[in-house]
Amino acid sequence: MIKSLFFCLLLLASLPALAQEQPKEIVYYGFDPDIVTNYISGNRRSLGYIRVTVELMIEDKRYLPAIEHHEPLILDTIIGIFSKQPEDKIKSLTGREEIRLAILEQLQQSMKKEAGEMMIQDLLFTKYLYQ
Repeated sequence: MIKSLFFCLLLLASLPALAQEQPKEIVYYGFDPDIVTNYISGNRRSLGYIRVTVELMIEDKRYLPAIEHHEPLILDTIIGIFSKQPEDKIKSLTGREEIRLAILEQLQQSMKKEAGEMMIQDLLFTKYLYQ
């Protein structure tokens, strides 16, 4: 009887360690094909184009199904922000970073609204070509 009581107490003492949350595993989600869109070019009001490869840093791999489900919304947000940018912002390094941060902020807000969690930790441009 004492042995089984001791075993039960030992088991109860180990439950908090078992109940701890699994560590989050950061994953990256990319879009295929590359994102291609237009932007307003110069004073002539002609159009330039930009081609980017975007990788999303996702806070936990358990969010991947939600990211895949909301991919059309994510792509629309990215394309919408790029298409409103002036040429000088597209072509400068500081402008590129401002665009990246604007897209990241808008995506985090959209995912919070649609899925209840921000999910996206960061956004990276792995290819950035403009003409």
